[in-house]
Amino acid sequence: VQLQASGGGLVQAGGSLTLSCAASGFAFSDYGMGWFRQAPGKQRELDATITPGGNINYADSVKGQFTIAKDNAKNTVYLQMNSLKPEDTAVYYCNAVRLRIGIPYIYWGQGTLVTVSS
Repeated sequence: VQLQASGGGLVQAGGSLTLSCAASGFAFSDYGMGWFRQAPGKQRELDATITPGGNINYADSVKGQFTIAKDNAKNTVYLQMNSLKPEDTAVYYCNAVRLRIGIPYIYWGQGTLVTVSS
């Protein structure tokens, strides 16, 4: 099982980035996918999720700013981030979640660093 996050980097405030998370080793289309962030010295927090059926939820703090999408044919989930602010600086992680026969299966990617300069 592997979740390979990419697309992070240094961007100026107001700029945009698109993160990608390529999955392998499991039935991607059966899993809910999520993007989380962890800023220095802070706990990991949820930004966005997308269910196998395509239902999407966002944290209030990123509604209208971030867009999550997935491509089942490419086993990839994306996070489009617009109007970035310095406080969006964090390591961004993707995860995959499935509940099967009452047992949760949760996988995490390695994270990709996003740095937003003012």
